Parts: sequence; structure tokens; C-alpha cells
Amino acid sequence: MNPSLLTAAHKSFRFGTKLKVTNARNGRSVVVRINDRGPFVRGRVLDLSKAAAQNIGMVQSGHAKVCYEVIG
Repeated sequence: MNPSLLTAAHKSFRFGTKLKVTNARNGRSVVVRINDRGPFVRGRVLDLSKAAAQNIGMVQSGHAKVCYEVIG
């Protein structure tokens, strides 16, 4: 996973699936493409690249509650 691209990892979505991910705390959104498998930490659904995390304001905390929807 390239940290400078808007990508994410998910356990079961097909590679290439596009998701709109919204930070529940601040309402900021980003569109990412699934290109990896994971996360492998209990209770987590997505792993975002650093660029995607920066876009929604969650780099400092390292994790956040998000909402996501499949858009393509």
C-alpha cells in the first residue's frame, strides 16, 4: 500500500472497489480505492493510507470512527 495514494485495505471487498469514507467526528470525507487486505486488528474495519487519513483529519489519533459507503 502506497502511503501517498488514496487507498485502503479491507478484509473482503474486491480490489478496485471505491468507498466514500467519512470521519464521524468532523464530517470530512475522502474517496479511496481498495487495494490491499486487512486490517488484522480486532474491531477495525478499514486501514487507510496516510494520504487518505490526512484528508479526513485522523493522522494524529491513528484511528477514528468512520462511516463508509460503496460508490463503485
